[in-house]
Amino acid sequence: MNQYLISVYQPDGPAPEPEILEPIMRAVDAVNAELREAGAWVFAGGLFPPSTSTVLRLKDSEVLTTDGPYVEGKEHLGGFTVIRAADLDEALAWGEKVARAITLPVEVRPLQHGAC
Repeated sequence: MNQYLISVYQPDGPAPEPEILEPIMRAVDAVNAELREAGAWVFAGGLFPPSTSTVLRLKDSEVLTTDGPYVEGKEHLGGFTVIRAADLDEALAWGEKVARAITLPVEVRPLQHGAC
C-alpha cells in the first residue's frame, strides 16, 4: 500500500458560523470513520491559522527565524489526512469524499517511500 497526503486548503479569515461548520464537521467525522473502517486511515490533523507559524530559513549558514506565514495568500493549508491506498485512483476516490465532506479544495499527493 502506498501513502498519500490529502491536503485541505481553506480561505483566510474567520471560521464559518456554527450552523454552517457543525454539519461539515459531522460529514468529515463520517469520512474519517469510513477511512478507519477500511484500514486506509493513517493520521490526520487540523492546523492553527498561518499567523501562528514560525518560518526557519537557512541563509549563508545562519538559520533565520521569522513570524509566518511562509507565503502570503488568500488561502492556506488548514489541515491534512494521510491515508493508505493501493493506487492513485483509490487515493483520489478518498480525496473526493474528503472534498465533498469539507466543501473546500483538497490536493492528493503521494508520499515518497523512505524519504525520511
